[in-house]
Amino acid sequence: MHRDEPKKEPISFGHAYAQSETFRSLFQDGMTLVEETAAYLDGDGRVSAKDLGRPSSIVYATESMRLTTRLMQLASWLLLHRSVNEGDMTVDQAAEEKRKIKLDQLATNMNGPGWDQLPDAFKDLVARSLGLQKRIERIDAALFEQARDIDSETNPVGEQIEALSAALGRRS
Repeated sequence: MHRDEPKKEPISFGHAYAQSETFRSLFQDGMTLVEETAAYLDGDGRVSAKDLGRPSSIVYATESMRLTTRLMQLASWLLLHRSVNEGDMTVDQAAEEKRKIKLDQLATNMNGPGWDQLPDAFKDLVARSLGLQKRIERIDAALFEQARDIDSETNPVGEQIEALSAALGRRS
């Protein structure tokens, strides 16, 4: 790059992703799962839970709290990214709010005692929430890695190009 050329900024994966059809689909999947879960827990789930034995009812109560907490965290993540995309929040504001979101806090033991007796619809909601969590964790890790690379003062690729240029320049 010549000194007269303007410095090119890296393409923001996060910004491009937030505006993509893939993000819109992920957002819709997440919000739909939140709505389905709320409807289930307030309706059929409440009825089904009454028929569970003591060990399973304890598992159901524990897992329903984990499920709702997980979905609140995932919905918060999705809403933050949508807010930035729509211009309602700056990237810096979102980064500050993002610190409050814990994506990896609530694991679920789907092989523990009492799990097999839980209603299939409930187990399906838990499995879907865990799948959504994995998808968001992968995206979040990629966004965090990109932000870390952009924030770093050194650019390994640029350093290598400069080293090659210097070496080739000296040989002439």
